[in-house]
Amino acid sequence: MQHEKLTAEIGVFGGSGFYEFLTDVTEALVETPYGAPSDKVAIATIEGRRVAFLPRHGRGHTHPAHVVNYRANVWALHSLGVRQIIGPCAVGSLQRDVHPGDFVVLDQFVDRTSGRDDTFFNGPVTHHITAAEPYCPRLRALAMDVATEQGIRVHSKGAAVIIQGPRFSTRAESAWFTANGWTVVGMTQYPEAILAKELGICYTGIALVTDYDAGIVAESGESVNVDQVLKTLAENNERVKDLILTMIARAPACVAEDACLCAREAEWAVMNGA
Repeated sequence: MQHEKLTAEIGVFGGSGFYEFLTDVTEALVETPYGAPSDKVAIATIEGRRVAFLPRHGRGHTHPAHVVNYRANVWALHSLGVRQIIGPCAVGSLQRDVHPGDFVVLDQFVDRTSGRDDTFFNGPVTHHITAAEPYCPRLRALAMDVATEQGIRVHSKGAAVIIQGPRFSTRAESAWFTANGWTVVGMTQYPEAILAKELGICYTGIALVTDYDAGIVAESGESVNVDQVLKTLAENNERVKDLILTMIARAPACVAEDACLCAREAEWAVMNGA
């Protein structure tokens, strides 16, 4: 089936665990002007809502964060009509009061990546998107409401430091991030969140804390490792899925201009030469 015949209103950057239990899933390989996305897009109906799922890293985690084609991924969802995106991600804690297993509804990020294609506008159209508030306030509020109702230990805001990867932080880097007051550290979210913002798509980043980062545990001699991350992810997979599926059911069908400014900020960013 050609992807032009498929539509969705909500997008999720999540793996097959989010939709494998559904019975009406249609998969399509979406072509974009920016190359191939990480995998096929799976489209399903949840509570009457058409939802597009795209594994950010591809099935089997074959695309590490530093080589993910973020532009293709975001554009693929955009081309299907998606106007709202939920972007779960795994992170390490930079603060002692943010524990493994906690969720953080992100409100800021600090970009420490390099060389990633991070805009759809390389000319001749110039597009200066505002990034003061990079995440949709309406979707952030919805995520907080649902997480609280579900008894999840959740932090209502937090700044994520986005590192290039694929390596984890040194102890010195991690201690520096902590000293600056930043909340968590991860390898995704940038430029994913800002690319969605350029297209006027509402986007929220929901971070699952999998470990304490290297700076916090320096005294003990421990450090983050892949086994620890995978263990925490497995233990919390159902909680993440339940949160996102409930958000999908509750998200408004259309976004009113007085609810958030995501679409209008994308229009205001364009310099038309006047």
